[in-house]
This record gives sequence, structure tokens and C-alpha cells, in this order.
Amino acid sequence: MQDVTAAIIYNNGKILITRRAPGEKHAGWWEFPGGKIEAGETPEMCLQRELMEELAVDTVIFEQLAESIFEYQTGAIRLLAYRVEIITGELTLRVHDQLQWVDPSELAGFRLLPADRPIAEKLAGRHYRHFSKRIGQTFFSSNIQYPLD
Repeated sequence: MQDVTAAIIYNNGKILITRRAPGEKHAGWWEFPGGKIEAGETPEMCLQRELMEELAVDTVIFEQLAESIFEYQTGAIRLLAYRVEIITGELTLRVHDQLQWVDPSELAGFRLLPADRPIAEKLAGRHYRHFSKRIGQTFFSSNIQYPLD
């Protein structure tokens, strides 16, 4: 199973989501920015590196907010979501073609990657049995296979 990180960045009560650009894996899908943890990295180190690479921002990583496990056709990932604050830099899209600041209650209206959905539901304060199974306080596991165009 591949460990992957996701940044939950708040600004005036809204959360940053980004859309994968054409030519990228899962193009057109929305996600919480982040990426794969490399050998020797902690999740926090990974998020700082990925956010600098993808969005040109320096960040501070705070507590883990949620975890989601999803089985894609290419293999399973464990998505670790952390609260993040931008300390320097201006958001610059490098592997995404759009970003939006979204009220947590509106996240369900976006075409989010399947692994991101249980985290979005937690942030919105909703837990749907048909999307996810809640185990403990912050662990989610998706039960449905979603096709990826």
C-alpha cells in the first residue's frame, strides 16, 4: 500500500482544492493537494516538499485530521490528511489547472478523487455509509469502486 499525503489548507473558513491538469494522472479530478511519501520521508516532510513542488508555497504542517484507504485499479493508497498553513509564497499551479477555496459543506459538489471523498465528508461533518465506513475517530475506508476517466 502506498502512503500519500493531503493538505487541508483553510483560508477564511474555506478549504483549498486543486484540479489535476490535462496530461496528468487523473486529469480533471479535484483533490486536496499533496503527494506520495518517498523513502526516508515523514508525512510532514512529504507535504512540505510536495506543496513547494506543486504550488510554490512554504508551509507549516500541523495535526493529522483524517485518513482514507482506497483501492484504485493500480493499487491501494492510504491518504493521510493534515492541517496545513501557508507561511510564504504565492499559490502557483504547476501540475494543476485550477484551484478553488471551497466551503466544507460544498466539497461534495466537486468531482473529488475517490480517496479524497471520505476526508471531504469528515470535513463537512457528514458521514455517508454508502461512501465510507467510519472506524474510530479519524480512519475512513471507501467501500465503493469509482471509475476514473
